[in-house]
Amino acid sequence: MARPYRSVLYIPAANVRAMEKARDLPADAIIFDLEDAVAPDAKAHARQSLAGALAQDYGARARIVRINAFATEWGRDDAKACAGLAADAVLVPKVDGPQDLDRVAEILPDTPLWAMMETPLGMLNAAAIAAHPRLRGMVMGTNDLAKELGSRTRSDRLPMMAGLGLCILAARAHRRVIVDGVFNAFRDEDGLRAECEQGRDMGFDGKTLIHPAQLEAANAVFAPTDAEVDLARRQLDAFDRAKAEGRGVAVVDGRIVENLHAATARLTLDRAQAIAALTQ
Repeated sequence: MARPYRSVLYIPAANVRAMEKARDLPADAIIFDLEDAVAPDAKAHARQSLAGALAQDYGARARIVRINAFATEWGRDDAKACAGLAADAVLVPKVDGPQDLDRVAEILPDTPLWAMMETPLGMLNAAAIAAHPRLRGMVMGTNDLAKELGSRTRSDRLPMMAGLGLCILAARAHRRVIVDGVFNAFRDEDGLRAECEQGRDMGFDGKTLIHPAQLEAANAVFAPTDAEVDLARRQLDAFDRAKAEGRGVAVVDGRIVENLHAATARLTLDRAQAIAALTQ
């Protein structure tokens, strides 16, 4: 049963109070950020604060630490500091290719890695990045990607589609978790929900978030609805009966149910069960 990643909340590692409050938030995962959310003169202090925070109990929430890039003066020290932390994964920023993961893997030989997908080279090398043996997840960095592309902000995210699609294909080809980029207008609930629905329909596992107020929408959109769970159960029941009668096809609500539909139905039920387990 796969762990859900419907809501992945960024928390600045320099903000002790925010990290403490995150222990009670309904987020599936937390990204403790040492990179963009921490000022240059606060990097060392943030590492110390993070060590104290991760010594606390965060329950079933996945704990992911985003380090600075190795091209900066802080990246290697961040990676070394993560060696002793109770983190589930380290998120590597600005991954252009698998070699960027190799550098971190040398310092952290036993820690699962995630990759920030936020550069044009990262988009073009998505398949090679996803194939890295230490990689477990991918996070879209749509703000940085838009800057690199020189693209305009559109509600349909048309300028992003090529990169988003390449990364989803790579993640699915290599069975990696992949979560969508942030929605910047955190007070625009309708806009957030629409972008979550778009990401869900494209195939993302969840969405990265910048504010706790965004958690409810992401958790709702990226979870199977009651109707979807009910349909999945009925499809499996009908398919099992068809197989017992020597048939390879069933019909539910006027639609054909074959093996591939049964497999999708099982995934829906597994996802609903995993979410229920996480929220108990």
